[in-house]
Amino acid sequence: MNKTTEFHREILNLDPAKEVARIVERLRHDIFEVLKRKGGVLGVSGGVDSAVVLAIAVQAIGANRLVALLLPERESSPESLLLGREVCHQFGVTPLVEDVTEPLYGFGSYRRRDQAVRELFPEYDSSYRLKITLPTDLLDSDTLNVYRLTIVSPEGEEKSERLRPSQLRQIIAATNFKQRTRAAMLYYHAELRDFAVIGTPQKNEHDQGFFVKYGDSAMDVQPIGHLYKTQVYQLADFLQIPTAIRQRPPTSDTYSAASTQEEFFFRLPFALMDLIWYGLVHNIPAEVVAKELELTAEQVNRVYADLQRKQRTTNYLRTPPLGLFDEA
Repeated sequence: MNKTTEFHREILNLDPAKEVARIVERLRHDIFEVLKRKGGVLGVSGGVDSAVVLAIAVQAIGANRLVALLLPERESSPESLLLGREVCHQFGVTPLVEDVTEPLYGFGSYRRRDQAVRELFPEYDSSYRLKITLPTDLLDSDTLNVYRLTIVSPEGEEKSERLRPSQLRQIIAATNFKQRTRAAMLYYHAELRDFAVIGTPQKNEHDQGFFVKYGDSAMDVQPIGHLYKTQVYQLADFLQIPTAIRQRPPTSDTYSAASTQEEFFFRLPFALMDLIWYGLVHNIPAEVVAKELELTAEQVNRVYADLQRKQRTTNYLRTPPLGLFDEA
């Protein structure tokens, strides 16, 4: 881990103009000089990460060399499509819409997932909405990352039950077809044009394992992978990303019932989590972080442990293919 004794609430503040210029220069170099591609393909979700990458990519390679794909499926929020169109329009890019519902039916994504759901809720059918969530009381409880399944009836009645590991694995494995299908579509359009796929994950998603291997991790360049989520918002303000996107609670838009990324994975607001995570990365004592953030050392240590657990248990996702690569 890095070592520093400095810690304060503004420690993650950037010079947005300087950082955008730095990323633009590197992205242009990587696509044209290193990868020898003619342009870029980007998935636009209606969220802040893809919006920021879109704005940066337009500066780096030009709107005429950028393909922005909107990739909805039957359970996507209509708001995501509207916001995706809005940000593309703002930066002079005409988006292409590729609805991935049909290939998801072909993979049996919904059917395989619903089999696990009905083990808990036999009454569940397509008229219901669903989500899976983690407890969000991380600061004040030592609860582990145990997922619960919530279904919402057409009348708005909610039911929630704890998922067994086998049920959780089946739901996630079936749902991950969504990200992998979108990745396949991105690479189709990239190979069609001799373009590179531009990824949108930031540091939180990559380092904590909030991504699908060979799904939303499939990319040729990762322009904002070094940035904490709160730093992405700083760039969003500077780039004048549409207000509705900047104010929208971060969501994976994966399940039919609305849930934030905080509920689904991170368990803390980004503004707080990123500062505590910075303290962990830089080996700053919990007591120092706690004093600055008006928390207790016990609370900070609890978050440190959760972050370390996430990184440890998701190492597999970041591990490249293994094997013997030298000659026999």
